[in-house]
Amino acid sequence: MDGTEAERVRLVAWSEGDFWLLQRNNSPEMTEHLGGPESEEKLAARHLRYQEVEPGRMYRVELAESGETVGSIGFWEKEWRDGTVWETGWGVLPEFQGRGLAAAAAREVVRAARAAGLHQYLHAFPGVDHPASNAVCRKAGFTLLGPVEFEYPKGHWATSNDWRVDLRAAAG
Repeated sequence: MDGTEAERVRLVAWSEGDFWLLQRNNSPEMTEHLGGPESEEKLAARHLRYQEVEPGRMYRVELAESGETVGSIGFWEKEWRDGTVWETGWGVLPEFQGRGLAAAAAREVVRAARAAGLHQYLHAFPGVDHPASNAVCRKAGFTLLGPVEFEYPKGHWATSNDWRVDLRAAAG
């Protein structure tokens, strides 16, 4: 993005009708940095969790003007270091990648996490070998704290970057 945001996004709370988006996000291409595709049974369980994430929330990301769905994002609680923080993660459908939409959605989820209160920090943990997601963090105003060993999915350890936003700092 060159500083002008050509396309705006809006976050829509995850609902029962959004299972198709989980299925689209479950391709080998979309799950390459997440341990690979999940079974339909695991997707169904994830879909139910997405509808009930509390505290926190999962969202479908839409283009603000057309309402077209471009991906998903959310924030949820995570025990990290010596306390509880918000964690975020996202996925943008392949045909919408490279347009700054993930960074726009990440900025929106920062606002949502800030409004939810509860925790001072929102973290993202993209793999060190995932330049696109690391760029999203940088463009969305996260601060790089450095590499960490991170478990995701359960039983799979990888080196990730720990990016953080201080939600109590003045919004920029």
